[in-house]
Amino acid sequence: MAIDPGAVKPPPDRLYGRASLHRLRARQQRLLDVTLPRLAFPPDAAAQPAQAFSPPVAAVWLEVGFGGGEHAEAFAAAHPDRALIAAEVFLNGVCSLLSRLVPEGGEADAPLPANLRLWIEDARLLLRALPDRALSGLVLNFPDPWPKARHAKRRFVHPAMLGELARVLAPGAEWRVASDDPTYQAWVGAVMGAQDRFDAPPPSAQRPAGWAPTRYEAKAIAAGRQPLYWRFIRRPDRPT
Repeated sequence: MAIDPGAVKPPPDRLYGRASLHRLRARQQRLLDVTLPRLAFPPDAAAQPAQAFSPPVAAVWLEVGFGGGEHAEAFAAAHPDRALIAAEVFLNGVCSLLSRLVPEGGEADAPLPANLRLWIEDARLLLRALPDRALSGLVLNFPDPWPKARHAKRRFVHPAMLGELARVLAPGAEWRVASDDPTYQAWVGAVMGAQDRFDAPPPSAQRPAGWAPTRYEAKAIAAGRQPLYWRFIRRPDRPT
């Protein structure tokens, strides 16, 4: 797949709001009302994101679209010296993560990971508010592939997004992308092959060590689809 970045339409500026598949149960609603505020990343902290965490951390990562939260939970547990802002607009996914973090009855006072914060608006809002070089890593696990050609402009991996991502990622920062969709896999290869802000080695067919599994990965493998895993590295800034 050959892509002329200048010919691809930019993403729409309409930011997608919260959604759920079905009416939330009482436990889910209590998690959103009581537990979520305890973990929410405050918008006014975007200018200095590391200060939203206590104790201080060595690096701040962002996960875009955390789904059921399996990766976010595992990442926070495995890397106590790193902070993770996990973004997801789908309320059922937010509840799935919160329900594993706190037992029933502990919504108001059960301990929560000190290095995890949740953002339940469109991740692009947060990216726009972050300062330059604010992030040490970015994770995009099994995003919506928007498989129809007319919907390609909605894909997060997009030529028009790369400048913003390069701005907020520090030189040497890692951007992890995983997808099981052949159309999206070809798209990622083409978009990243046509840019010069990130080192873009070929993907791996095996999930790299230290990269937690998710339910979407398990569903893909069970259905016979082959996930691919990319690790893009932000290149040093060019001399001015």
